Amino acid sequence: MNETRAIFGLSAAHVVTDIYSPVIAAILPLLIVQNNYSYFMAGLIVTVWNLTSSFTQPVFGWLYDARGKAVPVKVTILICAVFISAIGLVQSYWVILLFAVCAALGHALFHPAALGLVSRLAHGPARGRLTSFFVVGGNIGFAVGPIIAGGLVALYGLHGLALMVIPAVLMAFVLHRILPSEQEVAAIPQPPRMVGGDVADQRRMVRAAGILVSGSAFRAWAIFGSVAFLPTFLHQVKGLDIVSANLLVSCMLFAGVLGQVIVGTLSDTYGRKELVLFFTALSIPFFLLFMATSGMLSFVFLIAFGFALWSTFSTTVTMAHELVPGNVGLVSGLMLGLAVGAGGAGVAVSGFYADMTSLAASMQLFVLPVLVALVLFFLVPYPWRRSVSAQRKDI
Repeated sequence: MNETRAIFGLSAAHVVTDIYSPVIAAILPLLIVQNNYSYFMAGLIVTVWNLTSSFTQPVFGWLYDARGKAVPVKVTILICAVFISAIGLVQSYWVILLFAVCAALGHALFHPAALGLVSRLAHGPARGRLTSFFVVGGNIGFAVGPIIAGGLVALYGLHGLALMVIPAVLMAFVLHRILPSEQEVAAIPQPPRMVGGDVADQRRMVRAAGILVSGSAFRAWAIFGSVAFLPTFLHQVKGLDIVSANLLVSCMLFAGVLGQVIVGTLSDTYGRKELVLFFTALSIPFFLLFMATSGMLSFVFLIAFGFALWSTFSTTVTMAHELVPGNVGLVSGLMLGLAVGAGGAGVAVSGFYADMTSLAASMQLFVLPVLVALVLFFLVPYPWRRSVSAQRKDI
């Protein structure tokens, strides 16, 4: 069994799966114009997708842990792709809502199953680096999804969305060829337990995972809030045109993707908790300097902010797997589903505050959820690198 090849295959599958995540939002302008939807009706489609995908992932993760197996990863990709692609072929609003729910269920089924498999395969000393490869796949897919959907719709109209099923079909074939059998996966030892080892420690493990998920939710609030309002802020306050503003936000996100690989790799050597705390803390002055400066220097600080804050995501996923190795499906659903969904809900709070004060004032307050995340990450009872090294020497 080639475990590294399988992980890279799953990473590519994550790219493909998350291509479909932003498609509905990308085609909303056409749905509004062609089908005469109100903004509420259009927004409800996106809300249905987000809620279904985010809050069913922990459920599917729990079922994955309880049963020891899940819907095959290749099948989950096809479910998501088929229903997203079919949205362009129907006009009934209720059918579109139904397709959005079905696609979101496929998306939700994918993450606990795929990440649980990655957790079993990435059991060596490069665990952090290999996990980061999988996690950043979703970031890349989310970034390129609107480009693909927009290009197809521009060329062929909404019916062109049907062509988006092709990447999923090809990816399903690749996964069929490279993924290990259930027997091979079962023979792989689980990752080391970093907190506790007997039944009496279950509460401590749950508490540790809960603190980590909560910190991740506040971090997601800062990330998604900045992504949501940065284009408008850059246009109205920093004086950029809309195209340049969106391009700069994309550069910030790609810097975060690169950061996840770098920090994930470094965490194997220098400690996961240490690096998560360092880069989370580092993101705060970078953001404040972005807000306080102007011109090219300001944009450099923005890229540095995206790199520092987003770079910790894959490492915290690895920490979650090591904290609760017997429930990687559930904790994967919590980290990639519930935490992200809850963080996204915080964006509405920031928007409400911007309506009450100003966009600039609301942007300044993104430091607060980062600070809360930093405190929670510090409180996670995950061992420091020094204590792990000392424990290994004793053994």
